[in-house]
Parts: sequence; structure tokens; C-alpha cells
Amino acid sequence: MVAEIGQFVLILALVTAFFQGTLPLVGAARGNQPMMRFASNAAFVQFAAVTGAFICLTVGYVTSDFSILNVANNSHSLKPMLYKISGVWGNHEGSLLLWSLMLAFFGFAVALFGRNLPDSLKARVLSIQGLIGVGFLMFILFTSNPFERLDPAPLDGSGLNPLLQDPGLAFHPPFLYLGYVGLSITFSFAIAALIEGKVDPAWARWVRPWTLAAWGFLTIGIALGSWWAYYELGWGGWWFWDPVENASFMPWLAATALLHSAIVVEKRDALKNWTILLAIIAFSLSLLGTFLVRSGVLNSVHAFASDPARGVFILMFLIVVVGGSLLLYGIRAPMMKGGGLFAPISREGALVLNNLLLSTATATILLGTLYPIFLDAFTGDKVSVGPPYFEATFLPLAIPLIIAMAFGPFLAWKRGDLAGVLSRLKFALLLALLLVGFIWWQQTDTPIMALVGMGLFAWLLVGSLLEWAERIKLFRGSLSSSWRRMKQLPRSAHGMTVAHIGVALVVLGVTASETWQTEHLGVMRPGEIVSVGGYDFRFDGAEAVAGPNYEAVRGTFLASTGTEKGVYLYPEQRRYTDPPMETTEAAIRPMLSADLYAVVGEADGKGGHAVRIYHKPFISWIWIGAFVMFLGGGLSLSDRRLRMGAPRRARQQAAASDLSRAKG
Repeated sequence: MVAEIGQFVLILALVTAFFQGTLPLVGAARGNQPMMRFASNAAFVQFAAVTGAFICLTVGYVTSDFSILNVANNSHSLKPMLYKISGVWGNHEGSLLLWSLMLAFFGFAVALFGRNLPDSLKARVLSIQGLIGVGFLMFILFTSNPFERLDPAPLDGSGLNPLLQDPGLAFHPPFLYLGYVGLSITFSFAIAALIEGKVDPAWARWVRPWTLAAWGFLTIGIALGSWWAYYELGWGGWWFWDPVENASFMPWLAATALLHSAIVVEKRDALKNWTILLAIIAFSLSLLGTFLVRSGVLNSVHAFASDPARGVFILMFLIVVVGGSLLLYGIRAPMMKGGGLFAPISREGALVLNNLLLSTATATILLGTLYPIFLDAFTGDKVSVGPPYFEATFLPLAIPLIIAMAFGPFLAWKRGDLAGVLSRLKFALLLALLLVGFIWWQQTDTPIMALVGMGLFAWLLVGSLLEWAERIKLFRGSLSSSWRRMKQLPRSAHGMTVAHIGVALVVLGVTASETWQTEHLGVMRPGEIVSVGGYDFRFDGAEAVAGPNYEAVRGTFLASTGTEKGVYLYPEQRRYTDPPMETTEAAIRPMLSADLYAVVGEADGKGGHAVRIYHKPFISWIWIGAFVMFLGGGLSLSDRRLRMGAPRRARQQAAASDLSRAKG
């Protein structure tokens, strides 16, 4: 019965989304208030319906209802409860239902928190959301139905892909989808603005919170995915420029550019058309990621589906959405004139440079990701575009971007003083040079790119702190006055500083771990010791152990130095039966200074086992930095000026003040 209920409410959601996507658009064109107000009510109903469908599928997984084909194919009665629940979105059909749930949630959020939006703009935004919902709900119902019945029902299920039976993968997709789908709101605002023919600072203030939320969720989602790849796949890396990794990174880059360009629209009423285009591109890249994962054109550990019919449906939907929005942009954008002028050396100029570098980086990654697909489709030739291409094209763009991140906040709007900024940043430059000199003095054969990376880390970290200190006039007056200024400083300013510090920490982690990593790969027998990164690793052998739904061989390593107590590492080689698969579970000792990383492999038949041992300096700072960036975004989002209801409250308070004065 639960499957039938889920099917019914999905159909209800589709019908509601259709009317949400049509009636308010007509009402906005005619100035019909009841039809415009219908958008909010429809958004509430659609969210309730999709939530009901998601709950029904979750109940099927929790109760192991194997009469539902999706549950039978992706769950098992012996699976731990966490993975029964995460199995809901650990497959093609369930992940699309989660996507639709997120889409309905953001429409619900606009309807709930967008009370200060103009009625016509709000109606058009919710209508665009409704039309996007129609596309995804049709895709689910006609090609990827999660409630399809199986008769007769098997006694047990096939089980979830063992690679997905991990806490990191339980939380990675929801955060990533919140980022992906969050960009649909900025897309809807952009299309609504094109229809109205109006983009102004107020529009930018409405768009920024949604962009910031999507950017923050994408940041933490990508970080969780890279952390999962680091400890679950057992190859010792955290990013491989996999096409599906790129599919999540490209919208993040576009969202970062959009976030900064929206600031220029808000502050200077400039870059209107460019900001609209970025909003379209960011969501289009999210849809492209959906196509890559679910079309079957890629072979990846991340990919879900290989049904050509599904791929054709998504491709057609992608063409309609992207092509239609770009056509509308081409028609309407020339009618919107830009605002204030500014000099190249200015805050606006720095943000334009930021946008150019981010957009170019996105384009290079897009080219490297799609080139093998197009070549295969048109010629049948197979090529692989791997890390060397992406590192050779992305890093030269990332370097000036990081340099500019320290400059930009110091520059004034409209016209800046470059010499004055350099004077204020001389301490950051000095510390960066001292750090680079010290590293080179300690290790003269350090690669030049490693020195550049460490210099950029110090430059951005110190530069961000100096800009924050200047804002509160630290050490230029009493501590009490600086404290008072710090409390009065907008949270968005604090958030920018924290986010930039997070970027600096990521640069530290990437540079140090890639440059000074040491490793040992070979066969070890019980009692043997190898030295890696200043630690002695003693292999104490391997034994068979039983897990809840797998059998494993668990190795034991003791890592120690002469100055500290040793730590034990227990890597495993697991063998699942439902479905049959072998996985590698790395044992990691994370520390702020370095990670100790051990993997145990197959036995050699002579008492030894293949092993991998790594010492990875500062690699944890990659994920610490990503989390700090997420915190910076959250701190900015908490700024009252960026909360959707703030303008209305301000107007109400002003009206109440005027009324009290009139009575007085």
C-alpha cells in the first residue's frame, strides 16, 4: 500500500507543479492578484506531496519491503539501519526523488520567506520553479519510477553497492543536492528578471542569500565527497579530476563567480547582464552534472544509470532548459542597461577579474570533461583527459585568483589606490617571502610550484587578517573601540574574511600533501618494519574478521617514533556477498601535522600481504579549510541584511516609529 500512496502523491505533485508553472505566469502578465498568489499555495502543496512520496519510499527501505523493485535492487535485510535509510538516495530512482524533494523545498522556502518580494516577481520565480519540477517529476514517473512493484517479491534484496555503505556517502548526496538544486532559485530569479526586463540592486539583494546558501552546501558536499574518496577507495588520493567530480566542481566555480558579481549589481548597479548569464550557466552546469551521472555516457564510481532512454530524456530536458533560457537571454538582455561606471583599479575591477578567472577556469574544466565524450560520439576514438591537463590549465588561473583575493577587499569602490593597497599588504608579502625562503633554505630541491603554493597560503591568510584588522582599526586605538567596531561590523564582512581564510587553509593542505608526501608500497610479513615520513610502521599480521554483512581481512600496524607513544592502525580488505564486491577500507590516523595512512591488500601465499603506507603532511587542512569556508558562508548568510524578511521588518519598524512620533 505504501508504494501506491507514494505513486499517487507523485502524480499529485506533477499536476500541482504544472499549474504552479503556468497560472502564476499568466497572472503576472495580466496583473491578476489571485492567480499570482496561487504560486505560493501551489509551492506548499507540491512540497507536501513530494515529501510524502519520499517518506513512502523511506518506509519501504526501513521495513525491507522487497515487493518494491527499487528496494529489492538496492537494499538487504541485514544492512545496518543507517545504510537502509541512505539507500533511499543511493540509487538512480531514489536520488532523483531526493532531487525533486530539494527542488520543491526551495520553492517552498521562497514562498515562505519571500514575503517582501514584489508579487509579480515572486509569482514568476515560483512558476519557473514549478516548470523545472514538471520536468523532473515527468522524468521520475515515466522513466525512473521508484515505486514499481515486483511480483513475486524476493525473500531478500540484492543489497546496496558496498562502496556507498559509508557514513560519508550517507550525507554527501543531500548536501550536494542542496547546492545543485539551490542554484535553481538563482536561475528562476534570472529568468523572472528577463521576463520583467528589470534587474536592479534590490534584485541582487534577493538573489545573494540563495546563491550563498547553494554555494555553502556545494562546498560541504564536495568536501564530503573528496573525504570519502580519500579513505574509502584506498588509493591515497582525495581528488582525481574524475568527470563526475568535475560535474560538481564546475557549478561551484560558477556559483562563486555569481556570488561576487551579484555584489557589484547590489553596490554599483553594474554587471547586470553578466550576472543574469552567470545564474543561467550555474544551474545549467548542475543539470549537465545530472546528465553525466545518469545518462550512461560515463563509467565512474559515482555514476548511477546506464539506460539510454533516460539519457535521451535528460538530454532533451537539458536542451530545452539551457537553450530556452539562453534564447530568452539573447532577446531580453540587450534591453537592460548597465549602471555606474568604474575604473579598472577598483573593488568592481577586482570582482570583474575574479569573475573572468573563475569563468575561464570553469570553461577549461568543461572542455576537458566533455572532449572525450564528443570525440567518442563523433569518431569512435577513445581518449582520456586526466590530471595533467587539468593541473596544467587550472593552476595557472588559480594563482592570480588567489593573489587578487587579498587585493580586492582593500580597494575602494569606483576608483582604488593600488599603491596604497600594496603598502598595506607589505606585511603579508614579507611573511610570504620569509616562509618561501625558509622552506627553500631547509630543502633546496623543493619544486617551484610548492614554493608558490606556500607563498600563496601565507599571502592570502595574512592579507585576509590584515583587511579584517583594518576594518576594526585594531592597534590603531583602544582595544575597547576595536571590540565595539568588530561587533558593529556586518556579519557578511566577517563571513568574507572567514571564507578567504578557509581558501588559504585549503591551499596549505593541497600544496603540502602533494609535495612532501612519502610512501611505501610492497609486501610485508609479520614483524617487518618500514620507515615512512619519520614513523616506523611495524606490520603485526592480518586476520579474518566478520562484519554485519561482509567478511574481511584486517591488518594491524603499529606506527611509532622514538619520541611518542605508538598508535595502531587497522586497515581492512572487505568482501561483500549481497551484492558481491570487494572494497578497501584504509586505516587513517588524522593529525593537524600529517595523516598516517595504511592499506592492507591481498596475501602473497608466503605469509606476506601487499601493503600501502603513506605519510601525508597537512592533508587534513584541505577539509578543515573547506569547513571554514562553509562557516564563512553561514556567517554571511546570518547577516540580517541578507535575510529575506529583513526589509519588511525594517519597514514595519520604521512605520511604527513614525506612528509613535505622530501620536506624541
